[in-house]
Amino acid sequence: MPTITFDGLSKRFGSTTVIKEFNATVPDKDFLVLLGPSGCGKSTMLRMIAGLTEISSGKLSFDNTVVNDLPPKKRNIAFVFQSYALYPHMSVRSNIAFPLVMDNFHWWHHIPMVGGLARRAILKRADISQKIDKVAEMLELTDYLERKPKALSGGQRQRVALARSLIREPAVYLLDEPLSNLDARLRSQMRAEISALHARVQKTFVYVTHDQVEAMTMGTRIIVLNEGVVQQYGTPKEIYDKPANVFVAKFIGAPPMNLFPVDLHGDGLAIGGIVIPDSREVSVRVKEHGRSGVRLGIRAEKLSVSAGVSPVSGSIEAHVVVVEHLGAETIVGFKLGAAIERLAVGAAATRDLYYARLPSDLQFEVGGSCRVGFDLSDAVWFDNDSAERIEL
Repeated sequence: MPTITFDGLSKRFGSTTVIKEFNATVPDKDFLVLLGPSGCGKSTMLRMIAGLTEISSGKLSFDNTVVNDLPPKKRNIAFVFQSYALYPHMSVRSNIAFPLVMDNFHWWHHIPMVGGLARRAILKRADISQKIDKVAEMLELTDYLERKPKALSGGQRQRVALARSLIREPAVYLLDEPLSNLDARLRSQMRAEISALHARVQKTFVYVTHDQVEAMTMGTRIIVLNEGVVQQYGTPKEIYDKPANVFVAKFIGAPPMNLFPVDLHGDGLAIGGIVIPDSREVSVRVKEHGRSGVRLGIRAEKLSVSAGVSPVSGSIEAHVVVVEHLGAETIVGFKLGAAIERLAVGAAATRDLYYARLPSDLQFEVGGSCRVGFDLSDAVWFDNDSAERIEL
């Protein structure tokens, strides 16, 4: 069960660099999630770990052993594909057992007629039959062992793909967006099943997804990628609470982190000319850093919003643009400043739009006035030029 080390790992296709000098160490038994938008290079990185894609430069090590030139079969990994990659003509039992059958295959088994007999003989072996039954029971597939994949639901097919990867007892499990073909209910169920599976087998998992919910709920560590560059590597809490830059702040969270452009204004800080109450101390620290302005990041659940125009201590005026009732909570989208007679439409409707996550019993009306409260102790600050997080 290896510790995976990326040492200056890069991948180029011709003149195009897909992964740019990546460095990280993934401890043994971690659940690592490669997270990012489509085309950011996460699947390419997974394929480099598997040995399916050649590494252009840098080193990939399993427990201090460089595996750059090691073929996939000798890396002791299992790969779960996005499309399940099940054999439609084989039963569930045969699909699960396929890696063990191939491990016991010899060159003469490829002779016509001999191969079929050999496969059946291998499947009947007591040790292999026991492994199949054990893995099938673990993933609740015992009742489906004699069925063909076409007779299974999407979630059941995904379990078969997982069972096939489990049966060889590899050191590392690689999963490439395995839940993307499932509906919302099944995705939620399979997230729980894969997390429970990781806890049971106590092996290293590397999981690719563009879905931040999967990343935040399943991963022990997350690598956020964008255009081949690692934006941040850390635990879900670290990435959510202290995003490394503006990209991570916008990408993580639903709704994403609010990012207010802030200027120095007399003895305080101002957003769009509106002075933030009790911001004098922070403005002094901004000046000490030699900056004329910064970006204030604050999560939706950290804002306090009250309906009406009556001044509230420590609040600024805004107006409601969006109200989303989600049952247990309400998402309120607002713009700073007084309400206007005609609400904007199209792209202008979402420009300078900020969000607050509030209890469901609070009532707001689109177009109505409200007051927004900031607690600067909950703020995350970003440099205007570099877009990197800074400490104030």
